[in-house]
Amino acid sequence: MAVRVIPVDPFDLVIFGGTGDLAQRKILPGLYRRFHAGQMPAEARIIGAARGDMDEEAYRAVVRESIATFVSANLCEAEIVDAFLAQVSYVTLEARGTGGWKELKGKLRNDVVQAFYFSVAPSLFADIAERLHKNGISRPDARIVVEKPFGRDLQTAQALNKELVSFFDEEQIYRIDHYLGKETVQNLMAVRFGNVLFEPLWNSQYVDHIQITVAETVGVGGRGSYYDKSGAMRDMVQNHLMQLLCLIAMEPPNRFDPDAVRDEKLKVIRALDPVEPSEIVRGQYRATASEPGYLDEVGDPNSRTESFIALRTHISNWRWNGTPFYLRTGKKLGTRLSEIVVHFKEPPHSIFGEDAGGSCNVLTIRLQPDEGMTLSVTIKEPGPGGMRLIDVPLDMSFAEALGPENAEMPDAYERLIMDVMRGNQTLFMRGDEVEAAWRWTDPLIQGWEARGERPKLYKQGGSGPEDAQMLLHRDGRRWRELDP
Repeated sequence: MAVRVIPVDPFDLVIFGGTGDLAQRKILPGLYRRFHAGQMPAEARIIGAARGDMDEEAYRAVVRESIATFVSANLCEAEIVDAFLAQVSYVTLEARGTGGWKELKGKLRNDVVQAFYFSVAPSLFADIAERLHKNGISRPDARIVVEKPFGRDLQTAQALNKELVSFFDEEQIYRIDHYLGKETVQNLMAVRFGNVLFEPLWNSQYVDHIQITVAETVGVGGRGSYYDKSGAMRDMVQNHLMQLLCLIAMEPPNRFDPDAVRDEKLKVIRALDPVEPSEIVRGQYRATASEPGYLDEVGDPNSRTESFIALRTHISNWRWNGTPFYLRTGKKLGTRLSEIVVHFKEPPHSIFGEDAGGSCNVLTIRLQPDEGMTLSVTIKEPGPGGMRLIDVPLDMSFAEALGPENAEMPDAYERLIMDVMRGNQTLFMRGDEVEAAWRWTDPLIQGWEARGERPKLYKQGGSGPEDAQMLLHRDGRRWRELDP
């Protein structure tokens, strides 16, 4: 199956923080892959901007190394790399000063799409936005891309939104969450709203419960000082898992339009019930004989920040009333996994008798690794042993379904940056969406801080604290296994 590549219009993309980790690991390699695929036109220009004093050739050497490190060798043909680097330039710039802004303005054109990627700390967002306007650099139709965190609570999120909209309209602001750029996440909407098969069953009458899991095998590592100020709730639940919850639970929009989709997501967040303390489990991974624990990595033996969280919530609307949603995420778990699992109810009456066993359809939507979907269906167990029921998977791996020539799926950043150039905000968060998520999250954080709760310790390489297992056991359910 051939995948169509539709080129975007010529653009000028300025990457503030162009020498930083995110730019080198994701943004620049992603742009190169789009160039290699023919989606990024030869007329496009990429301008790195950072405080480091270097000339353009030195910066192109940085970009070349980034491509060699993070792009598959089979895509790194020398002539294509050279052609891509010819479109790259650099300016030394002071985000909070005056140096470099005049030089940046001189590099930009007036007849192409104009975009600015804020790949910097959120504390610099307002300074950069102000200087883009003050120096007459950004046009009225310019687009800005901002990375999370979008605040650390409702108050700071509102302040950040206020700062950004004082210089740019909401339609110009692209708040990027790379989870929404994953192929499977977008396919979730296609499966739900493009097939008559699922939508009639997508409600509390037929769905028993839904699990959303984002598990990591790594610890906090070098991010210890940052992570200890945020924790799993702020770092993952408030944004990534919340967005997945919205997409799985939202009502069908009247059209596939940015605001129509985001309006429906916002309704889900506003319909979320408050979570009781008994419905939340927080954890920290403990040290082993050979591996440091969370407290060792953050350098604070008294830290009460969670590296794991699991919770149960409900959505108070007609579609989902009574259906529990279980969310969990954590570090140093048994496997690296991101998935949404929809457990359908058992048939209301079995004609086969108790000896045949039960049956339960499960739709598993895998975001990583091996993006794809699996639907378990009930069949008779082969053989002459009478009527015994077993569940078998109908597996759709994107790598297999699309053929070997498309086995390497585009990275989420590639897709999202191209959407910025198209002016498509469907997969980006709106300001009121961000604030609504914090409005739901803040009371949970304030609650456990007021109670002075310490996270439960859990072993590395497992499924998290035992209390997280009990969260489902009390409901007569089980988490999907995370052990390797």
